[in-house]
Amino acid sequence: MIVDMHDVVQALLRWIHLVAGIIWIGMLLFFNLVNAHVTAALQASTRREVVPQLMPRALFWFRWGAMFTFLSGWLMIIWKYNVLGSGLHGDAGLLGSEAGYWITLGALFGSIMWFNVWFVIWPAQQKLITWVKEGLTPPEQPYVAKTALYASRVNTFLSVPMLFGMFAGAGHYPSITFFPWFLIVIAVGAAVAYVLLFKLGPNVAKTWP
Repeated sequence: MIVDMHDVVQALLRWIHLVAGIIWIGMLLFFNLVNAHVTAALQASTRREVVPQLMPRALFWFRWGAMFTFLSGWLMIIWKYNVLGSGLHGDAGLLGSEAGYWITLGALFGSIMWFNVWFVIWPAQQKLITWVKEGLTPPEQPYVAKTALYASRVNTFLSVPMLFGMFAGAGHYPSITFFPWFLIVIAVGAAVAYVLLFKLGPNVAKTWP
């Protein structure tokens, strides 16, 4: 049996994309649904002990999960639509097919999320971790903290429709056309993210048992 090397490359890239994506989105939800509420409830002295130990480790997996997801995702798109010749337009093109439209939506949202991780959240968290570790409260700390928080929440809102776009782009829902369903997906995704962030996250499992 002859194995097509194009299949091997695509399978490997998809495997990396899936594993890295699970790590990335898992850490994103951990930060927003668990860590933010636990950290806020800690005493300052405890926070000074916990944050410098927890956050660098968590942010390592978070940001590199994002990087490997981003790179493997774009390599898959380049391989399929450039190397294999599907192209931008036509019945199987990136901007000419239903699957192409969905994968474009997912890639766009995923790229915005990747940018937020590396150029907004990570720089802000580096400052915040240092300040907590050294017991400092500079005047810009609230602004930096809110910047990281809002970027992380934006990523949470984008993550739900992004995931749908990735699955639809793989051809799992051929009868769900991009127009007008992408509007419904974005709206439902925003509603799901809102419930997770503001209804369930702050209130579930607050006490034990």
